[in-house]
Amino acid sequence: MKQVTSDGVETAPPVTPAVPSRRTEEKPSNSGMGFAEFVALMAALMATNALSIDAMLPVLGEIGKALHIVSENDRQWVVTAYLLGFGGAQLIYGPLADRYGRKSVLMVGLAIYVVFSAATAFATSLSTMILIRFLQGCGAAGTRVLSITIIRDCYSGRHMARVMSLAFIVFLSAPILAPSFGYAIASVAPWQWIFGALALFGVLVSIWTWVRLKETLHPADQIPISPRGIGNALEAVITNRMALGYTFAMALMLGALFSFITSAQQVFAEALHEPDLFPFVFALAAGGMAVASFVNSRIVERMGTRRVSHFALLGFIAIAALHGVVAWTGHENVWTFAALQAGLMFCFGLIGPNFNSMAMEPLGHIAGTGSAVVGFTTTVVGAVIGFLVGQQFDGTLVPLTFGFLGCGLAALVLVYVTEQGRMFLPRTKSA
Repeated sequence: MKQVTSDGVETAPPVTPAVPSRRTEEKPSNSGMGFAEFVALMAALMATNALSIDAMLPVLGEIGKALHIVSENDRQWVVTAYLLGFGGAQLIYGPLADRYGRKSVLMVGLAIYVVFSAATAFATSLSTMILIRFLQGCGAAGTRVLSITIIRDCYSGRHMARVMSLAFIVFLSAPILAPSFGYAIASVAPWQWIFGALALFGVLVSIWTWVRLKETLHPADQIPISPRGIGNALEAVITNRMALGYTFAMALMLGALFSFITSAQQVFAEALHEPDLFPFVFALAAGGMAVASFVNSRIVERMGTRRVSHFALLGFIAIAALHGVVAWTGHENVWTFAALQAGLMFCFGLIGPNFNSMAMEPLGHIAGTGSAVVGFTTTVVGAVIGFLVGQQFDGTLVPLTFGFLGCGLAALVLVYVTEQGRMFLPRTKSA
């Protein structure tokens, strides 16, 4: 039975945690490693997803030619198929992780990721590429669900947001470096070698996980796999206002991010006419997110997740509006785009980890399934939004920038409704 606090917040029944949350930078009692290594491993797991998307963006045109893709907008399926597999499979990993433990299920996901990363190099048609990329995303989905779940096993509240921010600093090095990495490989070898490098990265992370990570799920917290058990867990997620509201708000923000990613190669080649600057400007934009994650890790425990993320959302909307005006009036160039996009990504870096933390906060007793439902919803809805916005590309930046603005405004409405008009104010001392 749910409980309702005096401020109207629905919460799950109090549960005595089987594993105590750590409140300092000491070693989490059940991870088997020190704090710094724990954050680095979680970041590496998250980075498999960023690398799988961003490393191949500079050569998307070459991939399109090799696969005989006629319509340039159809190249976006190479990204979108991966995102759909990545989002959809998360619903499978969550219940499995709650039943069989985090580590074993994570290893299965990594194995699937490695196999289909290598297989992507042998795709000879768009349909084959879509299928293999979808399956590659299915493997990477395990890294997303299990990394968030393991962090939630060990931390909660503002402490969880801080750990996620620190992990995001390392994780966001991937999109900063990945396009340059892919560009460098493609300059000396066929584009297929990029996917071989992704498979090798997956192997190295698998070895690290197998050797160093201990199981973080306490046996007493195992949930049997049954339609009723899974249904109860799903109900707990979708009937909690905070979890549901911030899940869909995050989906909208990811929709803005994915709309940029799916059309990024076309933006630089056709709208800005500066394809050679793509790795540099993309790194600058991703660097904005990395800086924001560092800032968030320093201020979130003092200011709270709501105050930080709500002000950042207003900043995102303001910059998106300015970006839209610049594009609409025809004054966009590569440098205005770089500056404004870096500003948007800085705001996104303050929004993402905090929205995720607030969505997961009420779900500690079902962290695996909760993380899966949150991840599935945010990724699939975000991927669909990003694809729809990306398909509007017409050689200018107008559809993209107004897509940013629309996503930001819709997220603001959702947050306002979720918080029942009480924005910026912490609901508890830990949030």
